[in-house]
Amino acid sequence: MSPIEARIRERHTAVHALLAQGHGIREIAREQHIGGNTVRRTARAETPEQLLAGRRQPRPSQLDPYKAHLDKRWSEGCTNAIDLHTELQELGYRGHYQTISDYLRPRRRQRIRVVGPAPPGVRQITGWMMHRPDRLRDQDRQRLTEVLARSPELDATSRLVRGFAEILTTRSGQHLKDWIAAVHAEDLPGLHSFSTGLEKDWDAVIQGLTSHWNSGPVEGPHQDDQTPDVRPRQAPAPP
Repeated sequence: MSPIEARIRERHTAVHALLAQGHGIREIAREQHIGGNTVRRTARAETPEQLLAGRRQPRPSQLDPYKAHLDKRWSEGCTNAIDLHTELQELGYRGHYQTISDYLRPRRRQRIRVVGPAPPGVRQITGWMMHRPDRLRDQDRQRLTEVLARSPELDATSRLVRGFAEILTTRSGQHLKDWIAAVHAEDLPGLHSFSTGLEKDWDAVIQGLTSHWNSGPVEGPHQDDQTPDVRPRQAPAPP
């Protein structure tokens, strides 16, 4: 096998393996450091022979009638050239062992690295955790589940964040003490600081988490606020 043929066969195997994993043409071209047109041409070819058509073919070899058998045995997991040489001899092969080894060499050189999806970043994970679970897309929910399964700290953080969101949206401030106790039971310094801040202004926090009233009016009138200004006005100075 010529070096060019070996390279074409190796490229064909690599491209079709990555296509089978769901990768696109541009991604494969970037990963394999080859042009997009080359990837497309290789992807359209069902076999390496279709890419080799028109090229100067190597001289016929005694191994040619047995290559299909070698390919089949390789796919079955038999990769030892000595064992394969013994098998072919029993089938009538009279060539040298080195010919079989040369034919199998491109397969041994293949190093197809599986390119998985990029791991989610901090913002993405935070966004998933802050969303209501029923509003997450199935794909995002699945990826969040996989991330949390790999990190007990993130799993605990997600659980506590959702617990606080439940207290906040349902105005069930009576459960805040239990929530803070659950925070202190975990090794999560960021949430410890947050819970300590809540405890410093406990009365106001409980009022905010149990009452429908808020401090909006004291922060300035809203555009649609129709409440009249009843503050006493200073009388004008006498002339």
